[in-house]
Amino acid sequence: MSNGTNFNLEERTFLFAKSIRAYCKMLTHNIINIPDIKQVIRSSGSVSANYIEANESLSKADFVYRIKVCRKEAKETRLWLNLIDIDDQKELEPTKSLLVSEANQLMLIFNAIIKKSQ
Repeated sequence: MSNGTNFNLEERTFLFAKSIRAYCKMLTHNIINIPDIKQVIRSSGSVSANYIEANESLSKADFVYRIKVCRKEAKETRLWLNLIDIDDQKELEPTKSLLVSEANQLMLIFNAIIKKSQ
């Protein structure tokens, strides 16, 4: 199943997870944000890890399942990004918006893959 397109999406999901981590390093680490930061780091990494798993799937059903997990994790990442409090760091709003936008785009890509695969 691996081709140039899959590699690009594999790279894109990896870079998304790395960008989330860079963003989290800039955040205020307080009692409110710490749990959400941990969650956004986990879910963003899961998008990438599950996409790799999808590319290595042994069946079409497994592939579709893994892509659905990718979509779910991207949606969850968007939730955590929106829950993280940046009221004291308004300068981070553009970065947050880009990351939320990327999560949305990934959800749409995974949705298209699911529809095409079924």
